[in-house]
Amino acid sequence: MHLSTGTRLGPYEIVGPVGTGGMGQIYKARDTRLERIVAVKVSHEQFSARFEREAHAVAQLNHPHICQLYDVGPDYLVMEYIEGTPLTGPLPLDQALRYSLQVCDALNAAHGKGVIHRDLKPANILVTPAGVKLLDFGIAHVAPAPSSDDDVTQHLGLTQAGTILGTAGYMSPEQTEARRVDARSDIFSFGVVLYEMLSGRRAFGGDSAVAVMAAVLHREPERLDAPEAIRRVIARCLRKSPDDRFQSAAELRAALGVVCAPRPPGEQPSIAVLPFANMSRDADEEYFSDGLAEEIINALVKLPGLKVIARTSAFAFKGQNTDIRKIADVLGVTNVLEGSVRRAGNRIRVTAQLIAATDGSHLWSERYDRQMDDLFAMQDEIAAAIASELRVKFAVAAPASPRRQPDLRAYEAYLRYRQYQWAFTPQAFRRSRECLEQAIALDPEFALPYVGLADHYFASTTFGQADDLVPRARRLAEKALELEPDLAEAHAMLGVLAAFHRPNFQEAESRFRRVVGRESVPWHVRSWYSNFFLRSVGRDEEAKREAERALEDNPLSQLLHWCLANVLEGLGLHADAQIMFEKTVDLDPQFWPAWWSLGLHHAALGRSAEAKASAERASAIYPNPYNTGLLAGLLQDAGDKVRSDALIEQVPAGSEGVALACFHFVTGDVDQAVAFAGRALDEGYPMTTNMFIRPFEPYLRKSPGWAVLMRKLSLSQEL
Repeated sequence: MHLSTGTRLGPYEIVGPVGTGGMGQIYKARDTRLERIVAVKVSHEQFSARFEREAHAVAQLNHPHICQLYDVGPDYLVMEYIEGTPLTGPLPLDQALRYSLQVCDALNAAHGKGVIHRDLKPANILVTPAGVKLLDFGIAHVAPAPSSDDDVTQHLGLTQAGTILGTAGYMSPEQTEARRVDARSDIFSFGVVLYEMLSGRRAFGGDSAVAVMAAVLHREPERLDAPEAIRRVIARCLRKSPDDRFQSAAELRAALGVVCAPRPPGEQPSIAVLPFANMSRDADEEYFSDGLAEEIINALVKLPGLKVIARTSAFAFKGQNTDIRKIADVLGVTNVLEGSVRRAGNRIRVTAQLIAATDGSHLWSERYDRQMDDLFAMQDEIAAAIASELRVKFAVAAPASPRRQPDLRAYEAYLRYRQYQWAFTPQAFRRSRECLEQAIALDPEFALPYVGLADHYFASTTFGQADDLVPRARRLAEKALELEPDLAEAHAMLGVLAAFHRPNFQEAESRFRRVVGRESVPWHVRSWYSNFFLRSVGRDEEAKREAERALEDNPLSQLLHWCLANVLEGLGLHADAQIMFEKTVDLDPQFWPAWWSLGLHHAALGRSAEAKASAERASAIYPNPYNTGLLAGLLQDAGDKVRSDALIEQVPAGSEGVALACFHFVTGDVDQAVAFAGRALDEGYPMTTNMFIRPFEPYLRKSPGWAVLMRKLSLSQEL
């Protein structure tokens, strides 16, 4: 029956047709009593059973995202008139998520009243300026309303089997097979709708209704071009078995909330990856479990918006049975990843758990059983899963070229090198060089070992070894860039070398600028920038900011505490510097550079006893020219000339500069200290700049020789 304009149905005057539904015609009408516009749905058959079902269903619901029922007539329903358009895709991610949350809220309200929609599809979701409205409960099932706020799955509202109700392509598998359904059927349909919202295409297609239903039962949708976190939510909605889906609309809503809820102001997602427990029989395999955790750190660092604590700090808790919440508090993170590794031959089993710092609850866990050949893919898989759970937004565009996976044996050799990196002892230097050379021999196309070996050679100049080490280091860093042109570590290493070997500070700054402006900067690259460039050119305030940022990423690194202490010393903040020096030796009592710096610090402030105690510790750990010169000067100042002279005689030829610079500084002869600092640079001790010249500049620049020293550093003018 078609109703013309002006026709009256009781108090409702027809304004015009709106559309046709499966059960009848829909009209726009005016309520003559309340002077409001309403929607009137007129049944094809007088007050059909389905009309009655819809009336009973909607009458129980009062929700801002559900179309409201106003009245019931003999063969019509009077409902809220909605100025809107049916939901269509594709939509921007944020808009799709906003609508999805509203639909979830509507479903949660309906399910809470025992109402299962059973025909959730885009055509039954209208988009309005105020959000979405869920309508058409014509085939809804109404179960007895729950007597409490218990989860709806406790009163599933099962529908009798034997009748297929719904729309092909949006029905759940149990609907398609005419089996009994419950609220989880709507969750499947929701997943189909969300998929279509994001992609603009049907999740399940076919040439006929039968083909579409077969796809629902037996196939998975094409991969969705969306963030991994969203794909995981949709995939769980679309599980074939109801038991594998979200078990309620409330649970689904919570999962979506994790994905898209805005973070509180000032809060940044952050994570610490603890060293993975080695569950293998061979204790020597520990380097491998540590390396796996470190590679996951490296993968997470590349995700924009995620703060990742560096290896040094996270691994400080290795072997300790410390509560996760305490670890998170010390490191200043919101999440912690822990796991274990069991390796047997060519098989590897990895378990990983992501834990919320606030209450110690598990956000995500997974077990991976793989061949060793799949190691790199597994690392990326774990990192992607974590990113999803932490709702980190990262670029979905594929890289220009796939990541090259190194030879597995070379990779293992590189992991062994990381155990010795930055240890500052001859034994560690020797072992790290052996590991790096092995990695390069096994895979000459693997870029990172070349940077590691360049760093090794440069660090060796700290001890004045071999004049050709710096040029060799430069060639290695350049080789790494040939293999991987955008490698941040390689550019940064060339920046370090440009600042220290026949200084070219313009080149150094250009190299560092290529990497420090990126979204994610490795902590050691930021430290290099602060320590080797900014401090070298006297930009200590900038150096302080960069050092503090590096320390945020690696809060338990003795190296970074020492570097920041040196910056503070150079700024004249002596009390703050002392706190940092002492924190450094608390973190690592065997870290001799901090004891050496602390000795100079106390000596400059006239604290002879404290200075001598620090110098004795430094020299006992490693009797190199820095420590020998410092201790000899303090002994001389204390009147022990015999022991002082004996120590100076032990200084190797070619290393007198750095030793005597320290010697004269603590004995109060600043002019000689400056002169010998210049000689130390000539002898191949570039670290003198950062360990001695810049930290103690407030004292040294009083000498007339300061200008000469600055010219030697190519710093006669400020940069």
